Amino acid sequence: MSQQYSNTSEISLSVVVPLYNEEQSITEVTKGVTEALSDRAAFELIFVDDGSSDQSWNEIKKVIAEHPRVKGIQLQRNYGKSSAMQAGFEHARGQYIATMDADLQDDPLEIPKMLQQLKEQQLDIVSGWKKTRHDPISKTIPSKFFNKVTSLFTGIELNDFNCGLKVYRREVIDHIHLYGELHRYIPFLAKLEGYDRIGEKVVKHHPRKYGTTKFGLSRFMHGFLDLLTLLFVNRYLQRPMHFFGTLGFLFLFVGGVINLYLTIDKLVFGANLGDRPLLLFGVMLMVLGAQTFSIGFLGELIQKRNEKQQKPNIKEVL
Repeated sequence: MSQQYSNTSEISLSVVVPLYNEEQSITEVTKGVTEALSDRAAFELIFVDDGSSDQSWNEIKKVIAEHPRVKGIQLQRNYGKSSAMQAGFEHARGQYIATMDADLQDDPLEIPKMLQQLKEQQLDIVSGWKKTRHDPISKTIPSKFFNKVTSLFTGIELNDFNCGLKVYRREVIDHIHLYGELHRYIPFLAKLEGYDRIGEKVVKHHPRKYGTTKFGLSRFMHGFLDLLTLLFVNRYLQRPMHFFGTLGFLFLFVGGVINLYLTIDKLVFGANLGDRPLLLFGVMLMVLGAQTFSIGFLGELIQKRNEKQQKPNIKEVL
């Protein structure tokens, strides 16, 4: 965390809103959040402009001038929602962190209720569930399938991993790092760090009022690939040789058995091996086994180094 934003004593709640080309919604989002949290003495609203190509940043500067509780972060280019959220998290000063989308489909009035549930039930995360959705079927059906698969593989019983409305304890955010499409897996990332008290609340979902959806099938494909990466990294990050070494040994063993059989067949029975595809297959397996072992050794070497995590280039902070 940036040292200049490390003091959380003055801010109770930080609301982080990543956005991309949502110029028409910013004023209404600001109004909705400030009204929903009007009885909360210390909160801040952080807009993160993920390299928008419209007038979103100018709109953010306007609401900053009118509302002292609003902060704006502009990224140099479009990094994606996860990186935008990470930038917001690093500048948030609240003891609790809430996130929501800027498309006006998330209802800010749900934030105080979710925060109350977090405190009363002593949870680490409360995730929203858009049980009644106002989205086209091309978005709802893939989303249901995605949520079922993600719940199965992660062991977290949530109905809506994609919901932008979530509330977290600060220590959860301090121990995760987002990139790629990992924003949808924050509950799983938190669980990996030991923050497994995860609750869910049914939230109100509104039809999109302005702009167009950023949804696409490629997002689900990238999301599934990120899920596989998380599952693999969680199990083998500290011991890559356990995976690649086992696989390499299997290839070498099968290839060795095949070549031993062919050698005996040649020496004892005088068989002609020149036209035997099995010989090529056995050699290929042994070469593949050696290469897989090499990957495992390289993984072990890389694991020993502490590489600096890539962070988005922030253009301006107001």
